[in-house]
Amino acid sequence: MPVATDTHDAMKEPIPFKIESPPHRDVLREDYDVKDLDALSPEECARARVVVTSGFVGLSRGEIDRLPRLGMISCIGTGYENVDLDAARERGIVVSHGAGSNASGVADHAMAMLLAMMRNIPAFDASAKQGLWRGTLAPRPMPGGKTLGIIGMGQIGERIARRAAAFDMEVLYHSRTPKPELQWEYVPSVMALAERCDILVMAAPGGRATFRMIGADVLRALGPSGFLVNIGRGPNVDTDALVAALRSGGLAGAALDVFETEPEIPASLRELDNVLLTPHVAAFAPEMQTLGSQLLRKNIDAYFGSGRPVTPIPEMA
Repeated sequence: MPVATDTHDAMKEPIPFKIESPPHRDVLREDYDVKDLDALSPEECARARVVVTSGFVGLSRGEIDRLPRLGMISCIGTGYENVDLDAARERGIVVSHGAGSNASGVADHAMAMLLAMMRNIPAFDASAKQGLWRGTLAPRPMPGGKTLGIIGMGQIGERIARRAAAFDMEVLYHSRTPKPELQWEYVPSVMALAERCDILVMAAPGGRATFRMIGADVLRALGPSGFLVNIGRGPNVDTDALVAALRSGGLAGAALDVFETEPEIPASLRELDNVLLTPHVAAFAPEMQTLGSQLLRKNIDAYFGSGRPVTPIPEMA
């Protein structure tokens, strides 16, 4: 790991960031020269061996080409869907991510959204604050005894499953491959999962393999009493198909923390009463920021020490 004194700051290893995230920058400042990617001088571009980004922001082939010594792209958070992996592989560049660092926070948020949507807590809260008591609001279903289907059984999916089990829910899951070490039943397709569950949770990463994995056919299988929760990636769900199902009564409700057009949230979603929306904040907790910052530091230190990060993405593990 490079170490520099105040009189030799120019000798610190430059670490360009493509995102803001002050906590992640702060954990590196003592030993590295933290910069905005767009503000790098030609000399700094020539020296930079690590760049920090996120899955949503990504890193393009052109940006990779600007950094001739680049050896690692380090993503904050679990996702890396907008990093040009083909360009990285061609150069032998390793990609790391924050595997597991935000899993508990995201799982908590998924369950909070699920409960709030099913029990219609926002509407009951608004009614109470208006002095209307229950008003004309109808009784709402409870999670206990329902079947929860999870798409993506990584660290986030597994934590959601544990939390759902505590609410006496049956848990099923679909992922790229079965995980026989887990206690929950694997279902071989998303369609079959939707047909068997009351609540469907999208917890898979983004990318070509999961693009609009949940479309009109899956939503029809989930049915008019079904609920959808998406804390994975916005493009994993076909927004137009979701809006149509919510408007027509083909789906009881949806809770979304991620959107196809982030940071814009479509008006067609915002105007609906049977949808609960949060602005991609599932991991937006100080505890998660601390864990993520520490893992970023470990990945960068490990790369400079051994040439390999602690948590490379699965495709490069």
